[in-house]
Amino acid sequence: MLNKVILMGRLTADPELRQTASNVSTCRFTVACDRNFAAQGQERQADFITVVAWRQTAEFVSRYFRKGSMIVVEGNLRTGSYNDKKYPDVKHYTMEVYADQVYFGDSKKTSDGNGNYAENRNFQAPKQEAPEPTVQKSDELTIGNFNEFEEIIGDNNLPF
Repeated sequence: MLNKVILMGRLTADPELRQTASNVSTCRFTVACDRNFAAQGQERQADFITVVAWRQTAEFVSRYFRKGSMIVVEGNLRTGSYNDKKYPDVKHYTMEVYADQVYFGDSKKTSDGNGNYAENRNFQAPKQEAPEPTVQKSDELTIGNFNEFEEIIGDNNLPF
């Protein structure tokens, strides 16, 4: 079973670092992710996704990211629910991404407004760096070996 989420978007507010009762760092923030398409004559829509980071990842996000910063989040999707206090018969469902790794999404220097600058150097927290994509002679990115896959010509050949 696989539960993996990769998001790229901009923070909607400055992340705020908090501590649990047992002194574990946590940070909750929202990422605005543009959709890949827009209806003709309309602006592109965005989805606002709540992300939760823990320990060193939470400290990294609160230290280096600000409102408007481009961020790449790799993690897993978690669902939850709670009963409405005002209407006891109403149950609300939630979805959050729990961050495993976080990367800078901007490629230029950005200021936090206090004169402090963070520069992207393929830096991430707290795990290893992502592998560099290889470039073919045709300047297309190679993601993997697709020789074992067959081409689907039309929708009638789809297995679902």
